[in-house]
Amino acid sequence: MSSTPRTRNRIPEGTGALFFIQIFATLGFAVLYSTLVLYTTRHLNFPIKQATAVMGVFGAFNYGLHLFGGYLGGRFLSNRNLFVGGMVLQVIGCGLIATGSATGFYWGLALFLTGSGLNVTCINMMLTQRFAPEDSRREGAFLWNYAGMNVGFFIGFTVAGHYQLTENYSSLFLFATLGNFSAIVLAAFNWKSLADRNTTLLEATGAAFRRRFAIGLAILVLLVPIVRSLLQYPDTTETLVKAICAVVAAALVWLTVTHRDRLERHNMWAYLILTLGSLVFWALYQMAPSGLQLFAVNNVDLQVWGVTVAPQWIQNINTVVIVVGGPLLAAWFVRLRARGWNLDIPVQFAASLLLMGLGFLALPAGIHFADEQGIVGFGWLFASYIFQSVGELLISPIGYAMIGKLAPRQYQGIMMGSWMLVTGLASLFAGDFSGMIPEPAGTTALATDPVYATLFAQLGAGSVAVGIALILLIPFLRKLIKDRNPDANVPVAAAAAQ
Repeated sequence: MSSTPRTRNRIPEGTGALFFIQIFATLGFAVLYSTLVLYTTRHLNFPIKQATAVMGVFGAFNYGLHLFGGYLGGRFLSNRNLFVGGMVLQVIGCGLIATGSATGFYWGLALFLTGSGLNVTCINMMLTQRFAPEDSRREGAFLWNYAGMNVGFFIGFTVAGHYQLTENYSSLFLFATLGNFSAIVLAAFNWKSLADRNTTLLEATGAAFRRRFAIGLAILVLLVPIVRSLLQYPDTTETLVKAICAVVAAALVWLTVTHRDRLERHNMWAYLILTLGSLVFWALYQMAPSGLQLFAVNNVDLQVWGVTVAPQWIQNINTVVIVVGGPLLAAWFVRLRARGWNLDIPVQFAASLLLMGLGFLALPAGIHFADEQGIVGFGWLFASYIFQSVGELLISPIGYAMIGKLAPRQYQGIMMGSWMLVTGLASLFAGDFSGMIPEPAGTTALATDPVYATLFAQLGAGSVAVGIALILLIPFLRKLIKDRNPDANVPVAAAAAQ
């Protein structure tokens, strides 16, 4: 009897490797995510509206392709193969962007987005497959993995800020290629422990497996020129992506309505409601590398204790909170639940939206107390990022873990991808919101502050309103969300509390 808790506490094979792979796999994305708007405006001389539109499409493709990645990995290439193939495309893409030309930028970005868009779902699926549906350790594993992701973000943002101060973009993008290549090496050394489990592809015979692999590889290659073409027409692409999102939403509703298992159908309805609420959170969150970054550069005092803060370093406020807070939050939740607190998914989602709203409402307050030139104190921006980051901890890793709990086995890849697709759609909305900010050229912070204050106040109030709506829906959502075996989590929780 005494050996059972120790067995259950032992992390599944491959979980530790995925933590370190996640760190290096994040570096290239961190560099592009934090630098794209500045690089396109300062090096490629894009107007701000065009730069923010490209940033919106960047997020839409990166997250939107996750839906396709969940399908492609589980049925054609395997999650393990697709992850490595995607990292190879990212390495080549960052190398092309490092050339510094507009042609290299568009082809490099297309390669990078195809790779990152398809392989992120794979790493999440590899992690979730290592736990049984009722295993409560999954939430802690995703919180740890999310912390690993943010270690990668911290390194990427820090290096990006260093090179940003001298605008040495070529060296920056070469650094990104090395980080992505390191993820490939780590995956190769842990190849056997990362094998797929319980996927449709594993049921295929030898000939069928090879045929599916060839089809998957062809799709991977053909996607690159398609993405490249769409990147050059961001307005048309935005409309197309929004239409695809509407079709996917309708398909998920249809799958839910027609699903025969009553318990699973209720869980799927809860997933849809919570995902709709998360769209508001991510639309505001995705303004960090565009609208919020431009606000920081033009309207915030970036001299802190005599040090000039690079724009990318501001986003490290988020990464530090995630890296430090992720493991602490996982341990704290175990303790609170052992004492009877019902900190379930609906509560965490509602709290995250309230925190995001407070984060945006802090900015108009800072503008109100700006100096005579309209420059806002850095402390207000710092407070905003703290609120947003704690909110992120309550929704993002919890959202990943939610898939394993609420999604039927046959829909796990699609629903994981759909969860990421919502973030892509939110990126487009974030681009729309960022497009409402004033052009800084030929004006002053004092003149643009009122526009920022109005926009941030409206967005913050909207997030708070949706958070309150989710609070009111908590009893209903709790009735929908049910485990197959309600007592399955008790032994694991008890063992974790010891």
